Amino acid sequence: MSRLSTLGNDLHTGRRSFPIVQRYRTWLLAAAVLVLVSVLLVAVKGLNAGIEFRGGSQFTVTGTSRLEVEPAREVVDTVGEGEAARVTTVGAESVRVQTQELTAEETTAVREGLAEAYDVPVEDVTSSFVGPTWGQDITRQAVQGLVIFLLLVSAVLSLYFRSWRMAASAMVALLNDLVLTVGVYALVGWEVTPATVIGLLTILGYSLYDTVVVFDKIRENTQGLDEQDDRTYSEAANLAVNQTLVRSINTSLTSILPVGSILFVGALLLGAGTLRDIALALFVGMIVSTLSSVFVAAPLQAALQERDARTRAHTAAVLERRAARAARGDGAGTGARTGRGTSARTASAASTATAEPDAAEEAVVPGRHQGRAAQPRRKKTRR
Repeated sequence: MSRLSTLGNDLHTGRRSFPIVQRYRTWLLAAAVLVLVSVLLVAVKGLNAGIEFRGGSQFTVTGTSRLEVEPAREVVDTVGEGEAARVTTVGAESVRVQTQELTAEETTAVREGLAEAYDVPVEDVTSSFVGPTWGQDITRQAVQGLVIFLLLVSAVLSLYFRSWRMAASAMVALLNDLVLTVGVYALVGWEVTPATVIGLLTILGYSLYDTVVVFDKIRENTQGLDEQDDRTYSEAANLAVNQTLVRSINTSLTSILPVGSILFVGALLLGAGTLRDIALALFVGMIVSTLSSVFVAAPLQAALQERDARTRAHTAAVLERRAARAARGDGAGTGARTGRGTSARTASAASTATAEPDAAEEAVVPGRHQGRAAQPRRKKTRR
C-alpha cells in the first residue's frame, strides 16, 4: 500500500509518468478489437435469454438431496418432444427446471415426474408460467431508457465541459463498456435476465462517473493553455490521467471487491439466481469502465482535441520552441515531443532549467507544490 501511495504521489507531482495519452492508437486499436470479438461472440454464439424473455414453464424442486440434472431432463423428455430442458441447481437443496410452454396436463405430468425423480412430495415441486410478452416489454423499456440516458448524458456533458469532443469520447467509452460486458455474457453462456439488464444500466452510470473525474482534471490542467508554451494539450491531458490513475484504481478496488464477493456467493454457494445475474454484470462492467475511462475516453478526447486548428497551432509552437532550445544546446527539447512518452512535468522541469527564464517558464504546473513562499503570510501585530 505504501508503494501505491508513493506511486500516486509521484504521478501527481509529475516525478513519474506513464505515456497513456501519447499511445492512444494502441489503446483504441485494442478496444476496437475487443469490441469486434464481443460482437462476433453475440452474433455467432448468441445470448442465453432467460425465461422472462423467451417465455415458457418453470419448475422448482425444493428440499431434495439429489442435485443431478439428468433426472429432470429425462422427466421432461418423457412428457413430450421439443426444446431441451434447462436445469440448474439453486443452493444446496433446490433444482430449477425451465422448459418451453407446456399445457396444463403436461405441467401436471412434469410435476409428478420431478417429485418421483427427486424423491420429494408433489407439494415441494412448484410450477409457474411466464409469457414472452413480459420479456418483450422489459426489453423495449430498457432500450428506451438507454437511448434517453445517452441523449441526456450527451447534452449534460456538452454543457458542463463546453466541449462536444469530451461528450463524444464519453459516449464511445460507455458503448465500449456495454458491448464488452454483453460479450462476456455471450462467452460464459449465463442467462440474460431482467436482473442482468439492471446491472448493465447500472454500470453505465459508474462508467460515466469515472470518466467525468478524469475529464474534470484534464479541463483543470488545460485551462490557460494558450498562455504558455511549455507543454502541449496531449501532455497536459496525460498529466491529468496520471494524476487520477491511483484514485481510479483505489475507487475501483473498493467497489469491485464487494461485488466480487456477491458474485462468489451468488454463483458458487447459492447457485443461479438474481444475485448472480446482477453481480456478473456489475463485476465485469466496473473493471471495463475503469479501464475505458483511462485508456479509451481520455486518449480519444485528446486525439480529437489535437485535430482542432487552434490546438494544433499551439502544439506546433511548443515543438518549435523545443527544437530551438535543442539547437542552442541547452538540452531542453530532448524527448519533449508529443507522442514520445515524455510527461508535461518533465518538459516543464527542463524548461525551468534554462538560462533564460521568462513568464511562461514561471507558470504554475498543475500538481506541483509551490512551497512556503506560496502560502499567505500573516500580519505581525503588536501586543
